[in-house]
This record gives sequence, structure tokens and C-alpha cells, in this order.
Amino acid sequence: MAETGGGPRSAGGFVVLREVGEGRWRVVGESDRRPGVRSEAARLQAVQDATGGTAGTGEVYAVVLRSEWRQAQRL
Repeated sequence: MAETGGGPRSAGGFVVLREVGEGRWRVVGESDRRPGVRSEAARLQAVQDATGGTAGTGEVYAVVLRSEWRQAQRL
């Protein structure tokens, strides 16, 4: 039976956006997902990674799975 993939499986990643106005969002960056970390903690870590730890109190962020972000761009 042939192997598929050939390497360690990726845990995927996230695209991080920050709200810059009512209903307006700006892409801040991307972050790789760490294996074994629960969803909410992984998304919080993604914000920290994408902002270099400078996420401000009161700022609003959205974290989207990278695979979903790519799929949405195809529409």
C-alpha cells in the first residue's frame, strides 16, 4: 500500500484580522497552528503571533482557519 503525504502532517494555520472600523477588517498576518493546542487557545496564540505580542486591550480580532480563508477567496 502506498503512503500518502510523505511527511509529518501539518496542523494548519490561521489568518488573523483586526477590526479597523465598523464592519471593516484588515489582515494582520498569519500564524501556524501548534499541534495539541485546543481551538480557543490556538486562536489566542495566533493573535499574539501575528501582532508580535502587541495586541491592545479593546482591539477586536478575528481568527480564520487558513484553509477557510483560501476557500473563501475562490468565490
